[in-house]
Amino acid sequence: MQEKQNTTALVWYNNNLRVNDNEVLNRALKHHKHVIAVYCFNPKLFEIDRFGFKKTEQFRAKFLVETVQNLRENLKELHIDLFVYQDKPEHAVPKLVEQFKIDSIYLQKEWTSEEVKIIDIVKANIQTSVTFHEYYDQFLFHPKDINISFSDIPPVFTNFRKKVEKYSEVQYTNRPNKALPLKDITNTTKIPSLNALGFEDFDVHPNTAFPFSGGENAALDRLDDYFFKTKKLGFYKKTRNGLVGKDYSSKFSPWLANGSISARTIYHQVKEFEKAHYKNQSTYWLIFELIWRDYFKYTSLKHGNSIFKIGGILEKDYEWKHDKKLIKKWIDGETRSAFVNANMLELKHTGWMSNRGRQNVASFFAKELLLDWRIGAAYFESILIDYDVHSNYGNWMYVAGVGNDPRDRKFNVDLQASRYDASGKFQNLWLQKTLF
Repeated sequence: MQEKQNTTALVWYNNNLRVNDNEVLNRALKHHKHVIAVYCFNPKLFEIDRFGFKKTEQFRAKFLVETVQNLRENLKELHIDLFVYQDKPEHAVPKLVEQFKIDSIYLQKEWTSEEVKIIDIVKANIQTSVTFHEYYDQFLFHPKDINISFSDIPPVFTNFRKKVEKYSEVQYTNRPNKALPLKDITNTTKIPSLNALGFEDFDVHPNTAFPFSGGENAALDRLDDYFFKTKKLGFYKKTRNGLVGKDYSSKFSPWLANGSISARTIYHQVKEFEKAHYKNQSTYWLIFELIWRDYFKYTSLKHGNSIFKIGGILEKDYEWKHDKKLIKKWIDGETRSAFVNANMLELKHTGWMSNRGRQNVASFFAKELLLDWRIGAAYFESILIDYDVHSNYGNWMYVAGVGNDPRDRKFNVDLQASRYDASGKFQNLWLQKTLF
């Protein structure tokens, strides 16, 4: 067995904000006696984008602050100090490298342009010899286990799903060991408040379908409740197109998006549920949705920055409009469709929207209003609690007809409203005049 190095390793956290089932953290602990960690509230993530939206709005910002607070507590139990900065990583990380004589930095491997650029700038700003250890750690099926090269990722989801289901296994990652405490360490860094990030504090809206806090502990509590205490998992396929309440779907996506729970953990807990209780279409369907999540990640690995281009991965040349009045009416819930409006108001006031709602409002934006789909995707990026770059842009390309759907469909929002909100319960909930 390889002896652990006496040097201190640095774990640089980004969108993998957990201690359990974290390959990056485990690798650092395996090879080093002493480990510290860092997270940066990068000001770039709160700037205004080219379409006029703040890249991270208040809902995800609050969820992120809660997540980092919980991460610091959980790391402390492993004798690991989390240094937190409201600063660019290229300023904060080199300081820690110098202060603690770091020669190894462990981090999650990224491939989308903005994330890669940040990592490259940090590397360029470090003057000493440091080895960067980067690991793919945001998948259900790890790239080395799918037996498909990135260039050969199938253009249709079903073909990808059938292959990974038949030939690939989901890895286990052991629980982390404790590091040896560092003597005389001083960590005076503070987690910024919402106010410090440029937002006023706020209460969660009483009608929200996502009344949960950020952090790994909250994610594991939700999993235990949804799977084992209430056994709602057993009805997931029947309820997943719901619109009202916290239990029509698992609600795991915000924790998955910032990595405070892993897809592998959810998968293995589904398998534990099946052993302890029963296996049915619903238990399978939750895994099916995790495979969709993987597929969007592999699609972006295959196509690179094409997922951000107006023609998408299909390079389709449609005529798109940029009508600011139409965009504002869509955002403010003032379109001709009460169903679209109710969904958009839910998003505006909670940072959450159901999967059914997202498909409808995105299709309405791109296929009925004929607006540049990238503007809708940027708005979602800004406001969604569960924004994930690969799923967001993958789904928007899909509904806009420039992605992985060969059928180029358009949702009939009126028919969808009558099918999924026949009683009008959801629309009435969000279209009340006295609500805001």
